[in-house]
Amino acid sequence: MAIGSGLGAQIGYSPESSYGTFVAPAKFIEFTKESLALKKTTAQSAGIAAGRLLPLSSRRVLTRQEVQGSIDLEVVNKSMGGLLQALMGTTVTPVQQVATAAYLQTHILADTAGKSLTIQKGVPLTTGTVTDKTFLGCKVTSGEFSCEVGGMLTASFEFDGKTVDEAQTLATASYPAMSPFRFGQMAVKTGTYSSEVARDGVRKVSVKIERPQATERFYAGQSGLKKEPISNDQVKITGTLETDYIDTVLDDLHTSDGATSLVWEFTGPLIASTYFETFRITLPAVRFDEGPPVVDGFDVVKPSFNFTGLYDGTNPVKIEYMSTDITV
Repeated sequence: MAIGSGLGAQIGYSPESSYGTFVAPAKFIEFTKESLALKKTTAQSAGIAAGRLLPLSSRRVLTRQEVQGSIDLEVVNKSMGGLLQALMGTTVTPVQQVATAAYLQTHILADTAGKSLTIQKGVPLTTGTVTDKTFLGCKVTSGEFSCEVGGMLTASFEFDGKTVDEAQTLATASYPAMSPFRFGQMAVKTGTYSSEVARDGVRKVSVKIERPQATERFYAGQSGLKKEPISNDQVKITGTLETDYIDTVLDDLHTSDGATSLVWEFTGPLIASTYFETFRITLPAVRFDEGPPVVDGFDVVKPSFNFTGLYDGTNPVKIEYMSTDITV
């Protein structure tokens, strides 16, 4: 028996081979909260019958169903690859670094066609029995990463899914030893692509990657279920750098509307040789939309620079993830 509260909950996931087809969870994540749920649409017959004061229960029908929700978690040094792949779109095979235990995943921005997940959630009853809710065809519609002074690197993934299956067997959760990336490991760099230099005075960073998709693909002959969502707009990348006003580099970029490459990285413990646990987001071109410094009291001036990530015409947006995971 599990604990009959959120302490007994679990989430596991696996990439699907085809949209909406169940794959048993292979990796389990430690999450902080989630909101995955079945969303159903019903219709009620409105026929008039002499003397009937209430609609007939037998004439209410289920017309369609889908899944929506999010998962919030700390970004850790293992088991993140499948989520990153579903967000970024590239099919990734971890590359062993020389003959060490370090494997590099490079998630380059691409179309997310064919990138869906089976996500299985275990929800405990107060009796300690854990109920199964298996969400099929889960497509990532956005991923947001954030870290501030004294905190962990956190992520929030939003999902659109096909349906829920409550007849699957709940997988037994297993967790490798994992550690979170955190503020003390964080560095922010700007400048020319591949030659960026470290910025001082950064207190908080957030980056959001949105994957717009046609999620209303409900057709006849599909039993009220949707077909795989298709990308239907350009990717939107936005973020914020919260800083102390140490220099004018970012301020000058805001004034000139100039572009700069932005690298946001976390470097953890050594895995082997010269290879460290790493989480790195590279945005080859960002432009600052808001953030000129203002003085609003006696304290240190603290501008927050809001930016938009764009394509520089050559280099791709990417997330690099160095761990000991040999599979995504």
